[in-house]
Amino acid sequence: MIVKKLSDLTGTDAAVDGGNWVSRRFLLRKDGMGFSMHDTIIRAGTETYIHYANHLEAVYCVEGDGEIEDLETGIVHPISDGTLYALNGHERHKLRGGSRDMRMVCVFTPPLTGREVHDENGVYPVLTED
Repeated sequence: MIVKKLSDLTGTDAAVDGGNWVSRRFLLRKDGMGFSMHDTIIRAGTETYIHYANHLEAVYCVEGDGEIEDLETGIVHPISDGTLYALNGHERHKLRGGSRDMRMVCVFTPPLTGREVHDENGVYPVLTED
C-alpha cells in the first residue's frame, strides 16, 4: 500500500516547478501502478503550449478556472472545478489559467518518472529509467 500526503512532496524533487505550473507528483513509474498521478497548479493568467506526443493524460479540475484550446480544431473549452478533460488523441493544446489558479488532478500513461519537463515542442520525453 502507498500512502502519501501533499505535505510530504512540498520542497522535494517530487514538486516540479515549470514556471506556469507546479506539479506535485504523487505516483510515478517507480511505484509500479502503470500510471502516474499528479496534483498540479496552473498559475492564474498563464498560457502553456502542450503536446503530449508520447503520453495520454486525463485531468480533473478541483479548484479554480481557465480554459483549454484544442489547436487541431480551434475549439476552446472552459475549465472550472468539476470539469474533466482527457487528451486521448495526443492533441496539441494551449492551457490557460484564468482569474484564479487552477488545481488539477492529472493522470498519465505511460507513467512519468518524475523528472520530465516540457521540451521546446511542449512534449514530455518518454524516460525509461527512474
